[in-house]
Amino acid sequence: MSNAAPSAVDTLPEALRFSSPAPLVDIGANLTHESFAQDLEPTLSRARAAGVDTLIITGTDVEHARQALALSHRYPGLYATAGVHPHDASEWTPEVQAAMAELYRDPLVVAVGECGLDFHRNFSTPQQQERAFEAQLALAADNGLPLFVHERDAGERMSSILRSWRDDIRHAVVHCFTADRETLHRYLDLDLHIGLTGWICDERRGHHLRELVADIPSHRLMVETDCPYLLPRNLPAKLKGRRHEPALLPWIVREIAHWRNESEAQLAISSAATARRFFALETDLALETDLALDTDRFRPGGGSD
Repeated sequence: MSNAAPSAVDTLPEALRFSSPAPLVDIGANLTHESFAQDLEPTLSRARAAGVDTLIITGTDVEHARQALALSHRYPGLYATAGVHPHDASEWTPEVQAAMAELYRDPLVVAVGECGLDFHRNFSTPQQQERAFEAQLALAADNGLPLFVHERDAGERMSSILRSWRDDIRHAVVHCFTADRETLHRYLDLDLHIGLTGWICDERRGHHLRELVADIPSHRLMVETDCPYLLPRNLPAKLKGRRHEPALLPWIVREIAHWRNESEAQLAISSAATARRFFALETDLALETDLALDTDRFRPGGGSD
């Protein structure tokens, strides 16, 4: 083992070293991104020190899904999703579908996605996006897996498609939710889960979310970094390179808890319980006891014993 001093990427500023009061599950971490290539193990060590002990690694195409799965086999506490992002929907082929079906055989692949609709950028046409999304909905139904969904500027169409598939899909989470109240309640009416990111920490564009988060039932709410993207703007110190990472998830939880009028511990426990149920993750008996607490305790304003 090297005795060399840690590099800048191996550490966080002291002001950012903040540990969650209860274990967290980061449901969306893009750890196959090239920015983590040189310091993945220190990144995971920092996450664990911050109380983020379980991470769902996002697979957005065949290559990255395979990489996510390889990481999951290498590091305990990591799991993978496998899907084709709507930006790449034009590349959906029978060969891609077969490759995805093979990935779903592995028990460490815990969701189909990231898949969905993005009518904001339309890197693939809406028709191509819908075709790839419907194919992945079918795969989720056939394999009994939940969906990890991306949606931007496509809430009405997304709701319509999911409504027609809702009886066939075990669970679905709209990750990195950023839309309006009407769209949120469409999703909640479909019994969908909601993933919140550091977008809520951005006073320029996430301000509207602060008025919505209390509407999300605790058993439908999960938290995520979507790292290396969406670095929170509520951090008390600047981060060199501005790369987001899982160790910063407690700062997002703090912001969400504030606007939900609940404690950070309540949100940490309830969001982790929800994530473990959603992804059917294994857990130990002691944690199961914590997660079995009355859901009313975690509702906004509900307080704790």
